[in-house]
Amino acid sequence: MSENKVSSRRDFLKASTAAAAGAALASHVNIARTAHAAGSDQLKVALIGCGGRGNGAIRDCLGADKGVKVIAVADAFEDRAKGAAGSLRKEFPDRVDIPADRVFAGLDAYLKAIDAGVDMIVTATPPGFRPLVYSAAIKAGKHVFMEKPCCVDPAGYRTLMEANALAESKGLKVGVGFQRRHTSQYQETIKRLHDGAIGKIMLLRVYWNGEGIWNNRRRPGMTELEYQVRNWYHFCWLSGDNICEQHVHNLDVANWTMAQDGDPKKAHPVEANGMGACTLRYTGDWKGTGQIFDQHFVEYTYADGTKMLSQCRHMPNTWGIVGEAVHGTKGQSNCAGWIKGETNWNFKGRGNNSMTQEHKDLIDAIRNGTKYCEGWHGANSSMTAVLGRLATYSGKLVRWDDAVAKGTTEFPATLAWDAKAPVNPDKDGNYPIPIPGMYKAY
Repeated sequence: MSENKVSSRRDFLKASTAAAAGAALASHVNIARTAHAAGSDQLKVALIGCGGRGNGAIRDCLGADKGVKVIAVADAFEDRAKGAAGSLRKEFPDRVDIPADRVFAGLDAYLKAIDAGVDMIVTATPPGFRPLVYSAAIKAGKHVFMEKPCCVDPAGYRTLMEANALAESKGLKVGVGFQRRHTSQYQETIKRLHDGAIGKIMLLRVYWNGEGIWNNRRRPGMTELEYQVRNWYHFCWLSGDNICEQHVHNLDVANWTMAQDGDPKKAHPVEANGMGACTLRYTGDWKGTGQIFDQHFVEYTYADGTKMLSQCRHMPNTWGIVGEAVHGTKGQSNCAGWIKGETNWNFKGRGNNSMTQEHKDLIDAIRNGTKYCEGWHGANSSMTAVLGRLATYSGKLVRWDDAVAKGTTEFPATLAWDAKAPVNPDKDGNYPIPIPGMYKAY
């Protein structure tokens, strides 16, 4: 695995721009000009981030359009990059062309994949890397499918918003992995909510409560940074905590519901307060393996005063629920198939595979040259989750504008396997877990 010595996040982005500059002006228009509907032309795609979600996302992309051809893979770890390439070659022999010299590994591997002659990237790196990868791809003139969450801190959000503006100016197409927005039940229900089916929205409730998530062991010979990237869910600079990594889906549905004027740039809360803790996650066999909370409760407020109550939890033997609810002056809805109130309604249409549909919708926009940038709601819903985490970690009332303007980065100052990690264990092997009242939101 290569070691990429970069002095700062800003320098890293400059390096990515330089690496891709040769193709930047031409590549952002080639697909729109040459590709046609019905998948008649080839779309060359690279996968960046070869973990479980990345392997799933690239298969969804292949399933969405027969013209997709995967020609490169990249991952921070060589075993994952080689494993993904091998399984894709075997499963899709006629639609995968990944020679050994297009299997990239290391912390700079994403730059090489972007520069491998591709039209589009599918990126499913740990979330902390996503603003970095997205910005580099847009500067290089590539279409992008980016998994959620799109950022884990305010600095990442600012990078996303700059890249979104650049993507639109170049005519690039951007998809984000909020598959509920491509699910027929959600689409029909929220359209009816926007049309006034339950009157004025007064309250939203959103949940992602489950038993827990995977946890990877430290292997002999790992550096601290390597261990954290391997066990990325359990470190804030990589995952943003479970409120960002999973609960962001439900927060996005709430923002979508509130976007009654259709503008995703404005549909987000303006402040948040909340509470949370780490009670059981790092006890017993998993003592000293990470630093994130296992429970969050947040009260969000939108600009018009509407409240959203948010719960997410990873704890066994507790109430498990994943979903959304919205209450209005004339009724209520689950956002996903039923409305009750002055007029009752249940979805009777056909369901769809939304995880394939989100790729199909993106590729259709590329082929047809239609405007398509999901990066706006991708950024705002991700920042909504970040806002909630800042509130639970700090125990303070946190305002959107202040967080966006003043919030800093969780990312390491130097990105190299032997560099100092953003957080480090104490003498007893335990990582620092944020303490409300002491943690600074910004």
